[in-house]
Amino acid sequence: MPGEPSARPPAGRTGLLGLGSNVGDRRAHLQAAVDALPRAGARVLASSCTYDTDPVGEIVDQPTFLNACVRVRTELQPLELLDAVKRLERELGRERGGVRHGPRAIDIDILLLGELQLSHERMTLPHEQLLTRRFVLIPALELDLELRAPDGERLADALAALAFDEGVRWAGPPLALQGGPAAAGARA
Repeated sequence: MPGEPSARPPAGRTGLLGLGSNVGDRRAHLQAAVDALPRAGARVLASSCTYDTDPVGEIVDQPTFLNACVRVRTELQPLELLDAVKRLERELGRERGGVRHGPRAIDIDILLLGELQLSHERMTLPHEQLLTRRFVLIPALELDLELRAPDGERLADALAALAFDEGVRWAGPPLALQGGPAAAGARA
């Protein structure tokens, strides 16, 4: 019926978050993040499969990561969402003051938030490493093969341009969504 709340398009923006863990029960840490994101103001719409990935960046001598991407819907502004996911990381066992890029129970990165572009001292949108990390691009493209950065660059083209020196291996099915089965590739 016209005018009913369910007839209106959902408010907010669709975004893409990257999840990672390399200590303890890695899948349980990722699942706990998916389960808690609605409390933090981000409704999870879809999850990619999980991928076992080699550490990259400043510290490569550490356990492999389990990574996934989730599509979310949020009414939060970028810095509000950043504060919410950082609080959530602490609640889920990420220790404050740890070594940057070191081992961690949970890492939640805001990769995209609609078509927003932001350059702030606390965050950059799209995420500054979105187009350079296979462990982000592979699960992101699983959710939407036509995904583009706000400047129009296709994520698939960015992935095709990367060298194969970063190990990314399928590790398991999508994470479970609240209220139903995991929905890799589901459109919202």
